Amino acid sequence: MTLPFSPPLLPMLAKRIDALPPGEGFLFEPKWDGFRTLVFRDGGELFIQSRDEKPLNRYFPELDAPLREQLPERCVLDGELVIARGSGLDFEALQMRIHPAASRVKMLSGEIPAELVFWDLLALGDEDLRPLPLSERRARLVQVLANAKKPIHVTPATTDRDTANDWFHRFEGAGLDGVMAKPLAGAYEPNKRTMFKVKHKRTCECVVAGFRWHKNGNGTLVGSLLLGLYDAEGKLQHVGVAASFTEKKRRELVELLAPYRENAAAEHPWREWGGFDQHGEDAQRMPGAKSRWSANKSLEWEPLRPELVAEVEYDHMQGTRFRHTAQFQRWRTDKKPSDCDYEQLETTPPYELRQIFAR
Repeated sequence: MTLPFSPPLLPMLAKRIDALPPGEGFLFEPKWDGFRTLVFRDGGELFIQSRDEKPLNRYFPELDAPLREQLPERCVLDGELVIARGSGLDFEALQMRIHPAASRVKMLSGEIPAELVFWDLLALGDEDLRPLPLSERRARLVQVLANAKKPIHVTPATTDRDTANDWFHRFEGAGLDGVMAKPLAGAYEPNKRTMFKVKHKRTCECVVAGFRWHKNGNGTLVGSLLLGLYDAEGKLQHVGVAASFTEKKRRELVELLAPYRENAAAEHPWREWGGFDQHGEDAQRMPGAKSRWSANKSLEWEPLRPELVAEVEYDHMQGTRFRHTAQFQRWRTDKKPSDCDYEQLETTPPYELRQIFAR
């Protein structure tokens, strides 16, 4: 490619905060819940790059023709790959698209096609736009994609704080992940956290029904706790994991969890998923346990009698599970496991995506 810069390129990153940053001079955008994507086009050459510099072209063949038809001849753009289904975004469906079999990729590209939402223009022709302020890059992006149509979109954006706050509370029901706040005067700085992502912060109580050993300490360090919530039928559903412990805490957890490992497998509500008594290729996948982005991650887990209750912090739910890893807060010995149900969770009513995409 003979663009001003060549792929791969690490994208600009963001710091997490809990509320809109104070002051003026920010551009606010919905935070899309998908795969961060950089698109490079140089005439007949097209390269779709993931956040971690992996090529994505083969997984999303349905985007090839629209990108060639709608993008300028030579350009670099930053955005997000998403799948919109019903009234919201479907991240789990997006994960399904990363499949090694070409026949499966072709089938899924027709059944659950992806779309691209762009928010930044980094190069156009021979111009490297990264040193320009965001306000100018945004204006150029809107100009070059003025006639964009599905599956190519330009993200909504506003400088009005009231509108941004409204998005923060309403758009979550459509599966969006918060609000981005970007300095209007800022240049594009690859791999630097110069933007802000404003995300919801919530807590709930979960049953701790299992754990995984840490990759560097099988038998001596706990890696993550497996969390569960009871549904309306009284079944304990796996909703995600809590991790990010210090090494000291990982060692302490081994001793703390030891009594709950005794006879845990006999009547465990998740026994059908295997993992603790199956290994390698024969281990059945626990829901939410592994994605194709982490193909080397072990499926093996250790069951615990579902008697421990932990309070965890989470940002939002994706269907019936936590979208991201939850953060352990404290043990709740005052709570009964049976009280850990979905009814305690704050929910946001769906907000139609067509309202978000409306021009």
